Amino acid sequence: MTEKREYKRCSCCVMDTTDSKISFDENGVCDYCRDYYKNILPRWQAQQQDKELLKKTAERIKRDTQGQKYNCIIGLSGGVDSSYLCYVAKELMGLNPICYVCDTGWNLKVADENIKRIVEALELDVHTETVNWEEMRDLQLAFLKSQVPYQDLPQDHAIFAGLYNYAVKNGIKYVLTGANSATECIRPPIEWVYQNDLRFIKDVHRRFGKVKLKTFPMCSMLKYRLYYPLFKGMKRIAPLDMVEYDKEKVKAFLQERFGWEPYTNKHFEDIFTRFYEGWYLPHKFGYDKRKCYLSNEILVGTKTREEALRELEQPPYDYETAMQDLDFIAGKLGISSEELKSIIDGENRSFEDYKNSFGFIKLGTVVLRTLGLEKKKFR
Repeated sequence: MTEKREYKRCSCCVMDTTDSKISFDENGVCDYCRDYYKNILPRWQAQQQDKELLKKTAERIKRDTQGQKYNCIIGLSGGVDSSYLCYVAKELMGLNPICYVCDTGWNLKVADENIKRIVEALELDVHTETVNWEEMRDLQLAFLKSQVPYQDLPQDHAIFAGLYNYAVKNGIKYVLTGANSATECIRPPIEWVYQNDLRFIKDVHRRFGKVKLKTFPMCSMLKYRLYYPLFKGMKRIAPLDMVEYDKEKVKAFLQERFGWEPYTNKHFEDIFTRFYEGWYLPHKFGYDKRKCYLSNEILVGTKTREEALRELEQPPYDYETAMQDLDFIAGKLGISSEELKSIIDGENRSFEDYKNSFGFIKLGTVVLRTLGLEKKKFR
């Protein structure tokens, strides 16, 4: 059990001791901020200063994929990052991407409409993969019963595993990702958001699941970080770090150009994620992921610390909507609202209570950071 610490908040950003492993220097600046200025910002600035980087990257991709129908693949969720990435790839880089959409059964109508607007306006082909609902439902119920914080892991795994598996299966060498330093330079603490650990996922399902995962997309971190790149030639590229990326300006651009509609918060494009981030995490564990998102904005200069603190005074979304979402989620999962509430009120647990590959993942991340292939702090 983690020892209770005296509450403290960073003097630079809004991260605080709800991350039990956060540390502060003599000026009250947290280790996330120090890591940003020491390791992330210099590399990001180097990319930004190379005005030809985007063009050179596009030329390399075109050269390597000459004669192929698609230059690359983009996982499209309808969110701001992936939507803008489609525009950058098609119109700024001159590529012909195929969009990969993974239907996990939870998308809000606004997300589906955004996807439709983007692919139609940019004349992009799209492949939609629908995850078997009985398998998806069973795995998500298993995760809820496991009492861990990371309830979005089943969806996240299905989306990224499906994307990488589809790319390799169809010989698409380049995967363009919406990852970017402008909004993701602070990684949520490991106790809030665990990694793509297939051993952990399987153990949770073994203990609490009932339906065999016959078709559920699976891809271990070892496979997509090592096997696919080294033996299948898959490369992940993050073009949003090569362009100016002010999220508010990008949202305004997407709205004007494509009729794109914004969401309340980052990652609120589906009902389950909205409930998980907006109510489940704060209510059950005291974790508010907005602290990471707002701290990113503070570090890159798109929001002041005072503005972020005022925003944190408001709940992620209102209680009435949270309870409506709880009722909807319970019904879709095939249980009563009272049963879901009872599950949520159970004893809190973490990945450490299950079989996991944390030690291996941590070692691999250290190696990747040493090689310059991983930027964000991991602990």
